[in-house]
Amino acid sequence: MVAARSSDETHTNAEDHSERAAHGIPEGIGRHQATVKSILKPLFDRLWNFEVSGLHNVPPSGPAILCPNHAAAIDSAFVPAVLDRRVIFVGKSEYLDDWKTKRLLPALGMIPLDRRGGDHAKAALNAAREVLLRGDLFGIYPEGTRSRSGKLHKGHTGAARLAVETGVPIIPVGLLGTAAVQPPGKTRPRFRKTVTVRFGQPIFADRYAHRVGDRVLYRELIDEVMFELQRLTGLDYEHTYAGVASKQQPETAERGTEPHGTTEPGAEVLQPSRPTLERQSSAEVLVSPALTSLDELVGSSF
Repeated sequence: MVAARSSDETHTNAEDHSERAAHGIPEGIGRHQATVKSILKPLFDRLWNFEVSGLHNVPPSGPAILCPNHAAAIDSAFVPAVLDRRVIFVGKSEYLDDWKTKRLLPALGMIPLDRRGGDHAKAALNAAREVLLRGDLFGIYPEGTRSRSGKLHKGHTGAARLAVETGVPIIPVGLLGTAAVQPPGKTRPRFRKTVTVRFGQPIFADRYAHRVGDRVLYRELIDEVMFELQRLTGLDYEHTYAGVASKQQPETAERGTEPHGTTEPGAEVLQPSRPTLERQSSAEVLVSPALTSLDELVGSSF
């Protein structure tokens, strides 16, 4: 019998993973993804019926941030499977505590995110920035974790921050059918299901390079991403963070501001709305001033 890991051992492993990512991309990240995809893609095509649209919105080269909605762990396999390019995703560092996945997941393209926050989680964002600067695609789930409700949830602002800091576009990715393939709590996928992957038009953030650190801009930008995901998927939107009880959600009655308190009983919860300024594409944003916590930036990640 294998002894259970102590809390200290788990934290030590997480620190090791974060330390390796602290000064750039973890060694060997994504090195086997192309080989594995060449094997799995024909298999996936036999096991599931893929309906893919909007591939022309993904640049054939150069960096971009892919922002899919998130309903199942297998989402991280399906998105790269339908693309001819390497995609590096962020995932919780606990996945690397198991010897079976410690080397496998980074080799397939996973950057570990230490969910204790602070300097530990910043390492993942630093690695993500390096991925973009070297010209790769980076995937991050704006909802932060899987939605168990079948709805879209409020987005965390990490993707918006990366887009503004690096000047790369965000591409919303609408996923449908993945929860039927791998329902919550199930590890084995179900076959012969239809999986829909829709790549939306890019949201350009390069015009906001002078507003790095603007918290309100990050919120506006990620709200626009969630609006586009709602348009791509047709899913209902719930203005709460996924995985957190609604009554615990900090909300605000003023559009475009970061949460500082709770709504009054009966107060209307605002939905992400269309921007009021001219957009560079069908999915572009506005607006106005300040950094946020790591939890607000990336959530729990899976």
